[in-house]
Amino acid sequence: MIDVTLQSLASTYKLNDGHEIPVVGFGTWQMDNDENTTNIVKQAIKEGYTHIDTAAVYGNEEAVGKGIRESGVNRSELFVTTKLWNDAHGYEEAKVAIDESLERLGLDYVDLYLIHWPNPKEHRDNWQEANLGAWRAMEEAVEAGKVRSIGVSNFHERHLTPLLEEAKIKPVINQIFLNPSDQQPEIVAFNEQHDILSEAYSPLGTGKVFEIEDLADLAKKYAKTIAQVVLRWSLQKGYLPLPKTSTPERVPENADLFDFEISEEDMERISALKGQAGTAKNPDEVDF
Repeated sequence: MIDVTLQSLASTYKLNDGHEIPVVGFGTWQMDNDENTTNIVKQAIKEGYTHIDTAAVYGNEEAVGKGIRESGVNRSELFVTTKLWNDAHGYEEAKVAIDESLERLGLDYVDLYLIHWPNPKEHRDNWQEANLGAWRAMEEAVEAGKVRSIGVSNFHERHLTPLLEEAKIKPVINQIFLNPSDQQPEIVAFNEQHDILSEAYSPLGTGKVFEIEDLADLAKKYAKTIAQVVLRWSLQKGYLPLPKTSTPERVPENADLFDFEISEEDMERISALKGQAGTAKNPDEVDF
């Protein structure tokens, strides 16, 4: 487990490149490129979130960027992540994609830029080469001040190993499907071994998490919601959870994680819920 004091949304993990990242992020997957998304991002920042996560493929970078710019919070106090989509793997393609994301966001730089998937359908024959080309473009973007930190998403050991052998700048994060239902222990262990932070997307798994009786009991015990209990579990495991919601009243609820601690016994009880709320996609078999 990572040694960090979990006091508030402003608490941070230190990345392997020396930069700091807030311990909880606000995810924007499945949100439209519209005023609603701009408003929910502004609300999240008002509630204390300083870490906002988007991606080129979400198609909402303009709306997210507008929310960031209109939040009234200084850009230097926020941590913004976006991601390279599968159609831009390779050196030249990634260089263009980084600039296009910055333009859509209306920002001079992003704090974190990730390769979204390691082995997209159109690169099955040359995925290693395509990843290395994209990574070189990302390293150059760090040198140019367009990106602060770089990392990956959905990478297994077999994808990370060739990248680590060639990279001048090591990935700081591997953002993966990570929750009590699918804890991906081999990937988490490999990440830890290489000082790569495990960031948890879909930290609540699928909607089925809300039907699990054990979690309902624990929520009652701690006088919290099921979502709060599961997100707190993620934090105490040393992960960085990335809850997402487009429901305004859930924004503060998902952030209210710092006034209780789950006992060791209950942590184990939650960890025993494997397979009950969805599992990760195999990145070598995705159809995109």
